[in-house]
Amino acid sequence: MTNTQYRWLELFCVFILLPLVGLGLREHLQNWLIPALITLTAVCCFILLTDPHFKRFRITSMGQFPVVKKRMATFFLTGALLSGVLYGIINQENWFSYPLQSPMSWLMLLILYPLLSVLPQELIFRTYFFHRYKPIIPNKTKRVWLSAAVFALAHVVYGNVVAVLLAFFGGLLFSYTYAHSRSTIACVLEHSLWGLWMFTIGAGSYLDAGAI
Repeated sequence: MTNTQYRWLELFCVFILLPLVGLGLREHLQNWLIPALITLTAVCCFILLTDPHFKRFRITSMGQFPVVKKRMATFFLTGALLSGVLYGIINQENWFSYPLQSPMSWLMLLILYPLLSVLPQELIFRTYFFHRYKPIIPNKTKRVWLSAAVFALAHVVYGNVVAVLLAFFGGLLFSYTYAHSRSTIACVLEHSLWGLWMFTIGAGSYLDAGAI
């Protein structure tokens, strides 16, 4: 098996087959999503850090953040306003229910979500994906779209279309940010803002492992 064939096989097994297996076992995964995510992150980080061609500063540096910060801020402020109003209209009874009904849990979420969920996801679906599969997908635009697609597929475990759609459009934003900033931290910042906002207004119920 050539290196190219191996990487295509790896991409298929990790980013397509594994989520589909997770979907089939979703009733048993309620307490295992975060451990599984962290385990996969550890494996991906090991592969990256032992690769002499990987530039480690991608993980810790802000890279070309100034290039994308204006777009990130504009998209987030506009999207937060529109999504907040829309969700309030279609699901008024749950609007901002999380911080109002469970303020301590919400405050814990503000701290733990970026560390235990966002950072691992960005290391896997952006940092690892963009570097590992660049030799077989040299076109940056194609990597952006494919990263978003497999990111959305990973969310099928939640068992609802909304989670997959949110992940796809979010994945496009985060992948675009990584492609132009080359910074994991920039993606973690953007992902955290969107994710915490969705949980705050109540839409995080679509991404709740407890609902599996």
